[in-house]
Amino acid sequence: MLSPPSVEEPAGERPVTRLAAPTLPRLPVWPLVVMFGLVPVWWAAGAFYLGWSLLGAVLLALLLVRGRVPLPPATGVWLLFLALVVVSATQLTSVGSLLAFGLRLGFYVTALVVGVYVYAVARQGIDLAALLVPICLFWFGLVLLGWLGVLMPRFSLSTPMEMLLPGGVSGNPYIQDLVRVRASEFSPRSLNPIFRPSAPFPYTNNYGSAYAMTLPCVVAFVMLRRHGLLRWALIVSLPLSLAPAFLTLNRTMFVSLGAGLLVLGLRAARRGNIRVGASVVGVLLIGGLAALFIPVTELIDNRVESSDTNSDRFALYGEVLRRVAESPWLGYGSPATVDTISAPVPVGTQGQLWMVLFCHGVPALLFFLGWFVLAAVLCARARSAAGQWLAVVPVVCLVQVPFYGMASPNLAVAFFAIALSMALVEREARPPGPALPQPSAASEAVA
Repeated sequence: MLSPPSVEEPAGERPVTRLAAPTLPRLPVWPLVVMFGLVPVWWAAGAFYLGWSLLGAVLLALLLVRGRVPLPPATGVWLLFLALVVVSATQLTSVGSLLAFGLRLGFYVTALVVGVYVYAVARQGIDLAALLVPICLFWFGLVLLGWLGVLMPRFSLSTPMEMLLPGGVSGNPYIQDLVRVRASEFSPRSLNPIFRPSAPFPYTNNYGSAYAMTLPCVVAFVMLRRHGLLRWALIVSLPLSLAPAFLTLNRTMFVSLGAGLLVLGLRAARRGNIRVGASVVGVLLIGGLAALFIPVTELIDNRVESSDTNSDRFALYGEVLRRVAESPWLGYGSPATVDTISAPVPVGTQGQLWMVLFCHGVPALLFFLGWFVLAAVLCARARSAAGQWLAVVPVVCLVQVPFYGMASPNLAVAFFAIALSMALVEREARPPGPALPQPSAASEAVA
């Protein structure tokens, strides 16, 4: 066999050795497991709210060590919202309001950090079902603590966090709600008061909000993973979760879930996706069967008739609209107590829309809502069954915004699901072929 002719190198020149771009270190999943999977532990320690941003700081440190990370689509919109929130601090009128302001800002920043982290991990080529495990563990904690509220509604516990805080801080009514754990919420103002499950949250509305956000993630995992113990445990947990969820009597939880299922069903019908349509029917059947044993409609009607929650809300909304006209650009920095209404809570609460509008102004609200609208549009491109279930999370959030507060760990749950949905949409958009190589420092987008 003849060998190919040799090529002489020019005198004085040496072959150039091209060095491969260094491979970026992989981001681990375990910090997400610690953050979301150990929620019952953080709750019992009284650190679920006050320690949440510290857990987010761990994720941020790992991202900074990695050096270069891809950013999810529409991140710039959320950064503009954060900038306006920071500037609105100039409107604060007391040093005492700085603590609550910092806590809310921490939730907004932590949610973004969680979204960026999940998006970056998903782009490493990891099995997306494995990436959903932290949210599935969060779901189990939600169901477990929800049943604690059903079986032991009067359960209350002093926590290590409560004991460590200075008396002046722990004595604040808002901080007291966050660090002293209770299994349920009890409203003495109701003419027919009942205990409504709330743990691991201080308020039952937060429980309903988290339930509606997390349920699509659980179904998405079941769609992605066809076998395994965790899959069957989640399937069993779905009907078990209905008792604590129904007994929260959260009307917005039902409406937001119903809106999400309606959008999901319409998309499935338009695309002829029988599997997604069947899953929607299955969830509705489980809920309908549970309603035969839990008279949730009657309980909600009794609660509405025997309380002033609707009139209180409308009074707060009206006061927000009246006062924001006087400070539309930056708001007031924090909720305010006024003596012009009979509602027992400050103006700027009872709904994230009203909180952002009152505390941070009209432009901040537009960026806040704009991010969720863009997320809903981008996630709607999902083609797989799991992707379509995850795509309803921003829809659920948009329905909840006027009624539920999101300045809580729930916002990170939403960003987790939405970032994962965005990554899944990108995977589905790639042409079929061999697996893509891991991104290098030279090819990743600069954070």
